[in-house]
Amino acid sequence: MSDHADEITPERRARGLEIMRNVYGGDHDDEGPGDFFGMTVEHLFAEVWSREGISNRDRRLLLLGLLVGQGMDDPVEVQLDAAIRTGDLTPGELREIVVFLTHYAGWPRGSRLNTQVEELIARVMRS
Repeated sequence: MSDHADEITPERRARGLEIMRNVYGGDHDDEGPGDFFGMTVEHLFAEVWSREGISNRDRRLLLLGLLVGQGMDDPVEVQLDAAIRTGDLTPGELREIVVFLTHYAGWPRGSRLNTQVEELIARVMRS
């Protein structure tokens, strides 16, 4: 098995950073030493998020469902914010996601998601 550092190329890192910027709608610098950030950029974004077959919007919907189902509120907020900023999802679509996921993830998680969505929409409307 090869060491992760052997697989790093400047092109792969640049591709991963560009995809990460597209997914999260912001400036993500080549930050952070260590293997975790490198694996995130060079594998998750350069290899997984760049695959053909489904859109980034579809990936975001799948990820939101998974995160809500697991009760992972902090990553949900990151994904909701990115979904609005990148234009992947509209406020109306986010509200529909709340209704849908509430029936599968449970009322308490749906209630928390609703609060997150409505707070995000209110912030966006103010800015």
